[in-house]
Amino acid sequence: MSQPKKSWRGLRLAGVVVAIVAILIVIHGVWTRASESSHLRDWTDAQALPTVALVSPSTGQNSSGLELPGRLEAYARAPIYARVSGYLKDYKVDIGAQVKTGQLLADIETPDLDQQLSQGRADLNTAQANASLAKTTSDRWQTIVKTGAVAKQDADEKLGDLLAKQAMVKSAQANVERLVALKNFTHITAPFDGVVTARNTDVGALINVGSSAGQELFVVSDTHKLRAYVNVPQSEVPDVPAGTKATITVPEHPGRKYEATVESSAQSVSAASGTTLMQIAVDNPNGELLPGGYASVRLDLPGDANVVSVPASALIFDAQGLSVATVGNDNHVLIKRVTIARDLGKTIEIRDGLNANDKVIESPPDGIATGAEVRIAAAKQDKPQDNAPQKKG
Repeated sequence: MSQPKKSWRGLRLAGVVVAIVAILIVIHGVWTRASESSHLRDWTDAQALPTVALVSPSTGQNSSGLELPGRLEAYARAPIYARVSGYLKDYKVDIGAQVKTGQLLADIETPDLDQQLSQGRADLNTAQANASLAKTTSDRWQTIVKTGAVAKQDADEKLGDLLAKQAMVKSAQANVERLVALKNFTHITAPFDGVVTARNTDVGALINVGSSAGQELFVVSDTHKLRAYVNVPQSEVPDVPAGTKATITVPEHPGRKYEATVESSAQSVSAASGTTLMQIAVDNPNGELLPGGYASVRLDLPGDANVVSVPASALIFDAQGLSVATVGNDNHVLIKRVTIARDLGKTIEIRDGLNANDKVIESPPDGIATGAEVRIAAAKQDKPQDNAPQKKG
């Protein structure tokens, strides 16, 4: 009877063990499902949060400066007109010629003026002869009046005639000198060292003086130094005082840069464009820069310590104006209203509303608002770019 009792006890023990194992399996399954459900819920909540990339506002002086279009002009430019009428006899220089001060440019043939000068000299000779005769007559009458043979009134009349004849001599002399001065203008000379940039006449051309428009014969320009004129926006004028450094580039010399300096400004704002005209001086010893040409002018503006720069994609435009989205240490969004100092294209300079220590969302998603929770994207690592052309298989 002892053997059956032992078997029964063994079976009962085995059943208890099996039941315990089953209970443990059930508990483990329930716990596993609950854990997986919790992880799934956490993963779903995490995926529902928008992922954003952060950038830090940059400080310091902006290296891009202010780029403006400009126009080059000669530092000194003299259109030369004729002072006498006639015909162009010949010209000594043509466009592009280097000239010195006083160098002969052309000669004008003046037959009419030559005749006037001959007539003036003849009139002067006549006046001088009449004055000489009047002087002799007056001297004789002054001698006779002392004897009482003639009245003093008659002697005074002779003296007055002498004075009138002497005045006529001076008038004739002045007329001759005027005609001689005009004759000197038949030789057209350069007013200063420079280059002939225009010639608008030819041999035998009729030259008229006294017309309203006049005839521009030559243009002499001093090109060893040029002026560049640019229109600076009104908001930037205080940052461009006299002495500001500038860099000039021109299309005909790509890659070349010419150092320049701001000399002066118009000290007024154009009502039509809202800009101020600035004059910039640039040395041109080799004559590479051409007067009248287009130029791109870059002004080196001083940096503002209170200005920070962010990417243009960080700006938010809405009904309240301009703002940027920042992220705090708790990964919650804070919208900040900002004021733009300057728009540089890909970069925006912010004057007010943002600090250098703020964490700015580079490209904020639509509808983002203060208090929203976001997930921070991992920082991107720069990879070397292979610019070699790829072959297609």
